[in-house]
Amino acid sequence: MNIFGRINMKIRALSLVIAFLACLSASAVEQNDTIYNPNIVFSSMPKVYEIAGMRVSGLQYYEDYIVIGYSGLAVGDKIEIPGDEITNAAKRFWKQGLFSKIQIKVEKICGDKAWLVFDLRQQPRISRIEYKGVKKGEREELEKRLGLAAGNQITQNIVNRGEQIVSAFFKQKGFSNVDVKIRQTPDITKENEMIVTIDVDKNEKVKVHKIYIEGNEVLSDNKIQRAMKKTNEKKRLVNLFRQKKFVDTDYETDKGLIIKKYNELGYRDAKIVSDSVTNYNDKYVDVHITVEEGKKYYISDISWAGNTIYTSDYLDLVLGMKAGDVYNQTLLNKRTMEDDDAVANLYMNKGYLFFQLVPIESKIEGDSIALEMRIMEGPQARINSIVINGNDRLYEKVIRRELRVRPGELFSKEALQRSAREIAQTGHFDPESMDIRPEPNPDNGTVDLIFNLTSKNSDQVELSAGWGQTGVIGKVALKFTNFSIKNLFNPSSYKGIIPQGEGQTFSISAQTNAKYYQAYSMSFLDPWFGGKRPNSLSVSAYYSRQTGVNSNFYNRNYMTSGMYYNGLGSYLGYNSNYYDNYYQSSIENAYDKNKFLQMAGVTVGFGKRLNWPDNYFTFMAQLSYNWYHLKNWEYLYYMNNGTSNSFVLGLNLSRNSIDNPIYTRSGSSFSVDLGLTPPVSLFSNKNWKALSEAGTQEAKEELYKWIEYWKLKFKARTYTPLSNPESKWTLVLMTRADIGLLGSYNKYLKSPFETFYVGGDGMSGSYGYAQETVALRGYDNGSFTPWTKDGYAYTRFCMELHFPFMLQPSTTIYGLAFVEGGNAWTDIKEFSPFNLKRSAGAGVRIYLPMVGMMGIDWAYGFDKVFGTKGGSHFHFILGQEF
Repeated sequence: MNIFGRINMKIRALSLVIAFLACLSASAVEQNDTIYNPNIVFSSMPKVYEIAGMRVSGLQYYEDYIVIGYSGLAVGDKIEIPGDEITNAAKRFWKQGLFSKIQIKVEKICGDKAWLVFDLRQQPRISRIEYKGVKKGEREELEKRLGLAAGNQITQNIVNRGEQIVSAFFKQKGFSNVDVKIRQTPDITKENEMIVTIDVDKNEKVKVHKIYIEGNEVLSDNKIQRAMKKTNEKKRLVNLFRQKKFVDTDYETDKGLIIKKYNELGYRDAKIVSDSVTNYNDKYVDVHITVEEGKKYYISDISWAGNTIYTSDYLDLVLGMKAGDVYNQTLLNKRTMEDDDAVANLYMNKGYLFFQLVPIESKIEGDSIALEMRIMEGPQARINSIVINGNDRLYEKVIRRELRVRPGELFSKEALQRSAREIAQTGHFDPESMDIRPEPNPDNGTVDLIFNLTSKNSDQVELSAGWGQTGVIGKVALKFTNFSIKNLFNPSSYKGIIPQGEGQTFSISAQTNAKYYQAYSMSFLDPWFGGKRPNSLSVSAYYSRQTGVNSNFYNRNYMTSGMYYNGLGSYLGYNSNYYDNYYQSSIENAYDKNKFLQMAGVTVGFGKRLNWPDNYFTFMAQLSYNWYHLKNWEYLYYMNNGTSNSFVLGLNLSRNSIDNPIYTRSGSSFSVDLGLTPPVSLFSNKNWKALSEAGTQEAKEELYKWIEYWKLKFKARTYTPLSNPESKWTLVLMTRADIGLLGSYNKYLKSPFETFYVGGDGMSGSYGYAQETVALRGYDNGSFTPWTKDGYAYTRFCMELHFPFMLQPSTTIYGLAFVEGGNAWTDIKEFSPFNLKRSAGAGVRIYLPMVGMMGIDWAYGFDKVFGTKGGSHFHFILGQEF
């Protein structure tokens, strides 16, 4: 190789080294351009960067992509640093209310690209909630209103809102000076969690000391104060049962009621020109109201515009107001919109759901106002669909068959309200929480009906057992109100252990007092027999056996001690030796298998809903066979031995329009029952007079071989709301009238069975035998119809005030106060319906779905019955009486 070749090789090697060093230098430059944790000077000129990446730090319970989404920024966005985009992103984080710390950092910069880090700290969570200064019931209500729970985040906004809610809650209860403080204390056992303490100092309730009214001439101070429902002076006797606490919201409502009262009297321009509330002391306030009454107005003329369906004369008749009447704005609103027979409902019941009526004061001259009733009838709306929500008990067809509305029919407000009543009457849904809403579709002139229901279980179970001196004592009773007999042999359709879903009622019971008493019964009711029409079928059967007491046991243990046993589980008379004698005797010696009463019977009934006189009427016919077998039964003085039979045709016509079967606010119920046996004596040539006078055992057996009688009963109930019937807490007046007569076709054949047992709580107990028990509170059980004085006629009248304390699907509780009067007679000829024995008292009723209705009453009887004054009595009530 020559010298030039060696020089070229050296030059090439040098070039490679230089190129390699250049690459290393370029790589070093590029590495040095990436700046980590750059210092951002906010006073310097901003520079535009492209977001190359974003991440989140400091959070545990959030996905990064969700939090990054809150920022409003995205990879690829070009932003200024520093700049408004970063500031706005921080504001967006604050608006979420989820974070207590927010920092947006630039993690690194490379050229015109930037990587961001969202350094956040989540708001603390609630470890537990403690209440101080509140009762258990108040705490439960506050928990519902606050919506706070362990695990939820707690922020200052939540704290402020919570203090407002708690304060408003207690101010509504009259604690206007309440102090509420919600404190947060770190829970050292849990990271970033707080113990929330809600501390309440109610202080004293604030009541109204005095109400001062000025400017009033037409209405006196008393009338204005009576118009105010919730704001009342404490020390006035007329306000004894009215609210005396001062509540701001109630006071504002009461000011509106004052103006409404003036408007009812025609004072259209009445107004409150000033009012104030001042502290009298720490417990009382004074209320100052100044009114300006204005003048009284009268109606000069009423005209109608826009009506095509009904004539103006007919609408005048429905309105019920005319020229010359006082301009009563409250009455005008009721007659146009609110009353059941108001003008608006006249249209609504014909499908005019989009109907509007606007009363216009078309002309005002002096004290006279001309009204123009402007009507926009709109198109008729047809029902598009019916949606039922919340049903988990019945087959839906069972609910739909009770509805008075159908898809394709014209909308009717009356039919919709009636449907709500029919659903409530089934007993399967809570009537207090029922929400039924029409949802109009103006675009196509239809309406959807939404039935939001809350199911409740109305089945009942009664279990009791014990051991007494007679042996096993107990009762088992089951009542299934949603039975399905057609699925009885299809176990796969069962809901639980029984077939359910058809709304049928099946009951079975067994009761025993060892060898002394046994009773068994079974019944079935299908309210829609066949499933196509509301015709009911009922079947029931019963059997009972009651054993008497040995006569030697009487003589040895009771006659000497002045006691007399009536054979029905009660004793008359008293002697201190009774208890010693009773327990010294063997109870088994009292049992006498040769003294007994056996009863059995079966009933089949068929009922039908009627459309005349209106569709609240029902008619039912029943056919019953009853069998009575007695042996040495000395407690029934008409007969002691033999067998009696009866066939009874029962006819019942009733009308029931009550709105709620548990706590009734409005409506009424009436029923007439007629029971008839065949007049067997009319088809026999026997000398009934001679048989009745003979008094022999054979004669009595012949007399009562076939029982014959007629029985007529009338029962009526009315319910009148004394306060707003749409309110949950409605005061209701209930009136009742009952009359019962038991007659005979033959004066020598008075029935020994089916008599009336009157007085006391009205419960038959274990020892009732072929008698109908009738309650009359304030007197002993059966005191109007003691032994040898069977009741063949009775009457009872009552007035009760009802007020609810709790109306929940699981529990209904209401109180009552009553005055009552009634009497009983041993012969129809002595019947005097207004010769009454009086009583008064108060009580409470509790309804539990699995138990039914129960209650306790205290009553005082004012009159004497067979020489004994009624006096003070407590009565325990089981079951709901009609």
